[in-house]
Amino acid sequence: MDYFEDIEVGRKARFGRYEVTREEVVEFAKKYDPQAFHLNDDAAAKTHFGRLSASGWHTCAMTMSMLVRNMEENRQAGLGSPGIDELRWIKPVYPGDTLRVESTVLEKRRSESRPEMGIFKSRLTVFNQNDEPVMSMVSNGLIQVRDPDAAIET
Repeated sequence: MDYFEDIEVGRKARFGRYEVTREEVVEFAKKYDPQAFHLNDDAAAKTHFGRLSASGWHTCAMTMSMLVRNMEENRQAGLGSPGIDELRWIKPVYPGDTLRVESTVLEKRRSESRPEMGIFKSRLTVFNQNDEPVMSMVSNGLIQVRDPDAAIET
């Protein structure tokens, strides 16, 4: 199990594989982002997207799926997230794309108010099958501390 103490600033990881389907793009859009270019091929063809594209929020959800799978496979003592600091949709995601993630740990610190928790910040970049970045975000993660009674370094 990986705990706060095991997180190294600068550590890089590559993980995930998510195949984007037309059915899922349309299903997500109907429920959460019902704009025409996410729902209808003809309407999408008349936009700057040129064809049906996934919602940016759907790209976030697909990324979360890959992130959680990676945490489970690597047995990380994750405790959720207090949020993200920035989010950018760089390129459209289309049905037929295959996504993957690269992450870099930017910083980490122990929580002063909750000594059993650590907080780490990572830059996540999502790439398509052509190694083109399609989304980036800076994520804050909460993680269990192995020894909550150990002194907090300042």
